[in-house]
Amino acid sequence: MRFSSEIKEGISISWMTIRSNKMRTALTTLGIVIGIVTVTLMQTAIEGLNKAFLKSISAIGTDVLYVQRHSWFSDEPWWKVRNRRIITPEHARLVAQQATLASAVAPDAGDFGTVKYNNRSASSVMILGCVADTVTVANLNVIEGRFLSSSEVDGARPVCVLGSELAANFFPHESPIGKKIRIEGIPYEVVGVIGKIGSFLGLFNFDNRVMIPMTRFLGDITHWPNVTITVKVRDIRQMNDAIDELRGIMRKIRRLEPGMPDDFAINQQDAFIKTFNKLGTSIAAAGLIVAGLSLFVGGIGIMNIMFVSVAERTKEIGLRKALGARRRTILLQFLLEAAIICLGGGLLALGIAYPLSWVVDRFLPTSMSFGIVCVALAVSLATGVISGFLPAWRASRLSPVEALRNE
Repeated sequence: MRFSSEIKEGISISWMTIRSNKMRTALTTLGIVIGIVTVTLMQTAIEGLNKAFLKSISAIGTDVLYVQRHSWFSDEPWWKVRNRRIITPEHARLVAQQATLASAVAPDAGDFGTVKYNNRSASSVMILGCVADTVTVANLNVIEGRFLSSSEVDGARPVCVLGSELAANFFPHESPIGKKIRIEGIPYEVVGVIGKIGSFLGLFNFDNRVMIPMTRFLGDITHWPNVTITVKVRDIRQMNDAIDELRGIMRKIRRLEPGMPDDFAINQQDAFIKTFNKLGTSIAAAGLIVAGLSLFVGGIGIMNIMFVSVAERTKEIGLRKALGARRRTILLQFLLEAAIICLGGGLLALGIAYPLSWVVDRFLPTSMSFGIVCVALAVSLATGVISGFLPAWRASRLSPVEALRNE
């Protein structure tokens, strides 16, 4: 008998057996269903989080460095960071003069406050003090009006640029350009609107903000700002050289002697990516352990049921072998039976996991791709083959004479 015919016959016999033992088959697949649902939901959550993270992190920029008092991720004691000297706009001016690998340098500082227009009011709005080059280093897209000019920043003019969400809330049916809003009670003229950027990890909304000249920020909002110097590197291939150059310039500006530790930090996008990858690996490992245990329990169940099936059909096996069935045919028949049961469990699990992913998506971003579906089905199929191999091997090794004598 050809191999293809053996497979066709094995599938036919397995399907008849499964149909004749519906309840047992359903109970057998329960462990597999739980395991595959766990694997699928975990993978959809991880893939969704990865996509959401990469979309959020793109706002930071791959070719941008941030000079700040503190590091984004550091084990340094908090009291050391607290005691560091502040970074000032003057430091940014000196960096811009001396940095040869930077295409643009811009200081900025932010604080939360209240913005009003007529009878409309918005609280917890990010008020950002910036300069003309901020539009370049932050890669901002001005969709209406213009950005702040150097003369407006130098002259401390009361002008501002709105984030897209703030503009839509205050001016839903009219252009905001030329209108006067009040920022912390002080009137400012709107000169531009920034295009939609989105949020960062769902924590910070880049569109709910207003930008004013740094010189106004220092007078109207705070006299002691926590300034960040944003440096756009001319060539991303020179990122490491730019970091070394920037560190040297900052040490000279802040008069740090050789051997003294830096009292500032140079942050970049990679710090977030590395930390997120570590977190994602830990979550994936925990999920795989849970899913692995579920699949192991399900696999043990499949193995036990297949042993029972072999014991119940010993005479059938003996009769088939007496009529000329080879060991390979018997082995293939029981392997196919276990594989079909697990594959059916995998399909059922996907049918359960898909609507559940929509529920999870309300709390965490999810993404069920075609690749995840293929992995889930492959895992369920592999579980069936591995779990069913030992019972199938024992069935194929039965002696026809002994099998026919079995009561």
